[in-house]
Amino acid sequence: KVMGFCTDDQYKLFMATVNDFESLLVRSEIQIIKYYLDISKEEQEKRLKDRKKDPLKQWKISPIDQKAQKMWDAYSEARDEMLKKTNSSDAPWTVICANDKKLAHLNLIADLLSRVNYPDKDKKILKINPKIVLSWPATSKKLPKLAK
Repeated sequence: KVMGFCTDDQYKLFMATVNDFESLLVRSEIQIIKYYLDISKEEQEKRLKDRKKDPLKQWKISPIDQKAQKMWDAYSEARDEMLKKTNSSDAPWTVICANDKKLAHLNLIADLLSRVNYPDKDKKILKINPKIVLSWPATSKKLPKLAK
């Protein structure tokens, strides 16, 4: 939407149909777990600079990175709209505060494992930090806290 990777009609069609499609999947006994990893503008800028310096990360550099960084506000607005419109009881969003990559990854994994059934599951070791793993729409009250 923000950088024109789809047409307005494609965007509107997706937004109008995604919740019904996800509900169909859930009714077919498919478990949907949606995560949005959220970082601040400052953290994104830091990561982009790190990519330029580190030869092992330079492959990640894209010509659109700097352009996207300049359009941060438009992306934030599109993110908020997407989370609001595509959140449903069948497929709710979980927002991961991801400024700290390691903590974000560990908490996302713990959250995912807590939601999936598997043999010998030990719930005691699945510690989730409620400041990192946020449920939407409860998160929506904290939108200013989401990276802007």
